[in-house]
Amino acid sequence: MSEKDGLQTYREKRHFGKTSEPSGERTADRADGPGSADEPAFVVQIHDASTMHFDFRLEVDGVLKSWSIPKGPSTDPQDKRLAIPTEDHPLEYQDFEGVIPEGEYGGGTVIVWDHGTYRPTSHDKKKRPVPFAQALENGHATFDLHGEKLRGQYALTRFHGREEKSGGSAAKPTWLLVRTGSGHGSGGGTPDPRRARSARSGRTLRQVAESPDAPTWNSDDGKSG
Repeated sequence: MSEKDGLQTYREKRHFGKTSEPSGERTADRADGPGSADEPAFVVQIHDASTMHFDFRLEVDGVLKSWSIPKGPSTDPQDKRLAIPTEDHPLEYQDFEGVIPEGEYGGGTVIVWDHGTYRPTSHDKKKRPVPFAQALENGHATFDLHGEKLRGQYALTRFHGREEKSGGSAAKPTWLLVRTGSGHGSGGGTPDPRRARSARSGRTLRQVAESPDAPTWNSDDGKSG
């Protein structure tokens, strides 16, 4: 699937005249940023929308593969965190922090809770490296995170719920994000998202929402501010 096709669902859900979210048009020209071929980028954003959640995104083949994690990633290997796949996002989204206007898809405040790079570590039964995109397609991918708050080995594993097994048409595959192996992180668990500070700006959700430079939308004059 091409990058353009990969972002089609993302673009269809948004009105870029109303939201300050990146459209993804600059993704193909992206030449800088934290990611590289050997260690692509990752970002974890806190999204205070209709329900508070964390968005976990990994750079894969020119887009950010994304999962919504209600309780957020954990540094405790005993925690198995539900991860619900969402649409691919453009690479520029790793820098997005601000307010999505009310009434728009995902309306609410977003901060960058953590960011950095990751190193794919998936292997087959013969210990041969497996391309990360293929590992995700197979339903089990392992990787080392090199972030400011999340560091060490993690795994994403797809599993099938009752509705999927019974053939429910509305059911979606779900995943688990689990810390594996030893290492160090932020001390276990995940902090209170309302008190958490951005790894990018140092601001809380409330501070971003109340900031004078937070994007807003005035339906009366049809202009964003």
